[in-house]
Amino acid sequence: MPGPSESTLEERRRLGGWLPRKEAQLVEFRKDLAREAHERAGITPRTSAVEELASLVDGDPIHQMNLTRAITEAADAGYELGYSSIGELMDIIDYLMTYAPRFSEASLIHCPLNAVLDWPICMPSGYALFRDPVVNAKFKQVLNVWSGFLDGPHSRTHLNSSAPEGWLSEKAQKQLGLSQFVCEPAKPYWGFESWNSFFTRRFLPDARPVAGAGNHKIIVSACEASPYNIQHDVKLRDRFWIKSQPYSLRDMFTARETALAEQFVGGSVYQAFLSAFNYHRWHAPVSGKIVKAYHVDGSYYSDAESEGIDPGGLNDSQGYTTAVAARAVIVIDCDDAEIGLVGCFFVGMADVSSCVLEALPGQQVVKGDELGYFQYGGSTCCLVFQPDVVQSFVAHPPFDDEAPPIKVSAHVATAR
Repeated sequence: MPGPSESTLEERRRLGGWLPRKEAQLVEFRKDLAREAHERAGITPRTSAVEELASLVDGDPIHQMNLTRAITEAADAGYELGYSSIGELMDIIDYLMTYAPRFSEASLIHCPLNAVLDWPICMPSGYALFRDPVVNAKFKQVLNVWSGFLDGPHSRTHLNSSAPEGWLSEKAQKQLGLSQFVCEPAKPYWGFESWNSFFTRRFLPDARPVAGAGNHKIIVSACEASPYNIQHDVKLRDRFWIKSQPYSLRDMFTARETALAEQFVGGSVYQAFLSAFNYHRWHAPVSGKIVKAYHVDGSYYSDAESEGIDPGGLNDSQGYTTAVAARAVIVIDCDDAEIGLVGCFFVGMADVSSCVLEALPGQQVVKGDELGYFQYGGSTCCLVFQPDVVQSFVAHPPFDDEAPPIKVSAHVATAR
């Protein structure tokens, strides 16, 4: 299989700034990471969660075959991974358990494990491996360990004003719009207790006013996110794995919530993706009572074959991820009976991307109230409406991937 040209790579979508657009920058990162991991291997014992993942793969001939072949297939296709064996990959994953993200203007690596797995996940053997529920359960344990590190004070290595890697440097402040957020510049680390507390920082009061307050017909954006797709007349079950990635409601809500999913058949879906620099908390798109709020376990690095090789690491598979990836689901019974139920899907993609629910069933929320948040990692979100509810969406395809995101609590749709 011939390797891709640089021009082909540049034509692919790397949405949200989670990984650099240029493959050469990723190659350099992977090589540096592999060298640092190799120097550390044998000196520090592996984290238990990584050792369990390694033991699972090593002890199961099918998993071992699929991962070995995925690595080999990527290398044979001309991709430089920085590793050539399962053991070397596990050393790199273990090294990343204490990795503190760095700011970069030119080649930001917001999802380092995604950068490492970028090519094996979209090789023929990788598709099967990264869909396996047992493998995903082990990856969840690994990512939980890293999330624990990112929740602690040792993750603040680059929460400083030193250029070029400091997240509080002048250029980073400008790119992040830090003046809009709650922070305390006079304190060490600007008052942030950890990387995750910085990542999930809150806006200052009134930084994001709620559109159409008091007007139920004005539906607002649940996240600070860029439009990805809009689809009408959605089905209860559809082939979400094919090229067009139609939304499959039963798979999105899960089989145990089929009766709930049936209430949205024939309705509309609005999907948007979050940038690495965006605000990562979720807010209520309508006022009403929460009738469902639950987590769904799923995949972290599973791509849709129908999209072909995706160097954006899941970018072109976002419709597919709504049915298979780890996610949080919140359903609000709107105070306006003509709007009815509104389904909110917050989908984690790749590194950590834990979905933290704050609002629970039985609670009354006002449009714009906080519902939860994503911890560190890639993410996409969906709003699902019942039939004949939406009169129009504010955004229309084709969408401009480079355009600023729709602000959280800004007008996103108008109900009939």
